[in-house]
Amino acid sequence: MSKAPLMPMATAVWLVENTSLTFKQIADFCNLHEVEVQGIADGEVAKGIVGYNPINSGQLTRDEINLSSENEERPLTITNEDIEIKNSEKKVKKYIPLSKRQDKPDSALWLIKNHSILKDSQISKLVGITKSSVSSIRNKSYWNYNNLNAKDPVAMGLFTQKELMKSLEKAERKILKEKKDQEKIRSGNKVDLKI
Repeated sequence: MSKAPLMPMATAVWLVENTSLTFKQIADFCNLHEVEVQGIADGEVAKGIVGYNPINSGQLTRDEINLSSENEERPLTITNEDIEIKNSEKKVKKYIPLSKRQDKPDSALWLIKNHSILKDSQISKLVGITKSSVSSIRNKSYWNYNNLNAKDPVAMGLFTQKELMKSLEKAERKILKEKKDQEKIRSGNKVDLKI
């Protein structure tokens, strides 16, 4: 028995609807019974299953389908058995217990005091609070500012040291780029004055 494609029934539905392959060719490729494929064509089997295009996933090529369509004796062969399924969803935020949620403003204060080069948006992303909260903590207008105690967020487990280092490196790169841009502007102005 050959390797079946990803989602064999949905693949069979697509092949029945979009190719002139025989039921036997489709059945052999999808590891289904020929009667099942006939049932798909008659609308009795796989009702409600949306066809899955094996070309998009790299399991078949259009040429492979055409060659087998021209010769009923030629079986379809899967071109790629190692399918990479990509997850388009964004990274799931990890759950932070209520007891630690009250530590977020304290962590933001710690980052502001110890790593002032970080932008409010970076602190917001790291700690998991709004950018406006970070801004209000920075300019001491946060509603509970007097009761905040700066606490190391890495020690509290809000994020890793690696994530902090990554953010700091990004902030440093941005500062260097801004300095270079300002120098270019200044040197550009000097050139203009000479002319």
